[in-house]
Amino acid sequence: MIFIPSERKYLEILRILKEQREPMGAKRLSEVMAEHGFVLSDRAVQYYLRYLDEMGFTEKVGNRGRVLTERGLAETESAMVEERLGFIISKLERLAFRTTFDPESGTGDVSYNLSHVPEEEAETLAGAFDEVIRAGAGFFSAYRIVDRDPRIPKGSVGFITVCSITMDGVFQRNGIPVRMAYGGRLAIQDRVPVEFVDLIGYRGTTVDPLHLFISAGLTSIHQMATTGSGIAVANVREVPTASRDRVEEIAAALRNWGFVLPVAMGNRVLNLNCDPFHLSIVAFSGMNLIGNGIEHGCRVQTEIGAGTIPFSRVVDASGSR
Repeated sequence: MIFIPSERKYLEILRILKEQREPMGAKRLSEVMAEHGFVLSDRAVQYYLRYLDEMGFTEKVGNRGRVLTERGLAETESAMVEERLGFIISKLERLAFRTTFDPESGTGDVSYNLSHVPEEEAETLAGAFDEVIRAGAGFFSAYRIVDRDPRIPKGSVGFITVCSITMDGVFQRNGIPVRMAYGGRLAIQDRVPVEFVDLIGYRGTTVDPLHLFISAGLTSIHQMATTGSGIAVANVREVPTASRDRVEEIAAALRNWGFVLPVAMGNRVLNLNCDPFHLSIVAFSGMNLIGNGIEHGCRVQTEIGAGTIPFSRVVDASGSR
């Protein structure tokens, strides 16, 4: 793949042209780019198009505008694959940066996932969420039901759950470098974490590992929540060993607000590799709530890392839903 300056804007132009059957001019391209969040003048679009012409990715069709060449089509498909690689971790890292929650005051924004189900399944899903929370196997001990959000389809009920990337944001704001390393299936026996059955690294994957495990039916969250033994999902983060004391202080402060962490922490925990320079922090994922809903037969649709929201909108002053 050939990388070009300002590749994100160029890629968006190539993507738009790929979706069109007819030639497009600079004015129309500028309008569509604005709809996609890229505000560019007609003149700027003309500049980009001239460059794409020179690269052989586009060609002018009389006065009607540009179309993709065969080379441009191949470049677009290659670039879209390249862009997808690492997309999940990039999105989560951006979300962590926007997280402003202060565990001392209980104020600021937390990261969240947004789910929705048909209205007739809302009560079942809420029960599934409560089941996981009672078992202490979620990332946070509350959730919020929403019915007035443009992202929630008509006839459906929305659920906001706190995303574990909130932890990353809190650590970063406290000067602690943190790396989201793995997502995995965690075996629980008699309510005690035993070992990771599977692990997938976040770097370079095009799908969320935990969503993959859940959608593939590789969990037994309901069994774990009700009997104490089963397969749940959890994440592994890595922080410098030197930050242990501060990490423990922050984790304790988070627990005071209803966060559930960590499952385990150390240089060698469960069946993870030993690393004297980094602590592994294992924490249950908020996706256990979603996974349990799916195991209960709910038709749940979830946007992972949907954004950030004031903590006060998830819980009230007493910490209840």
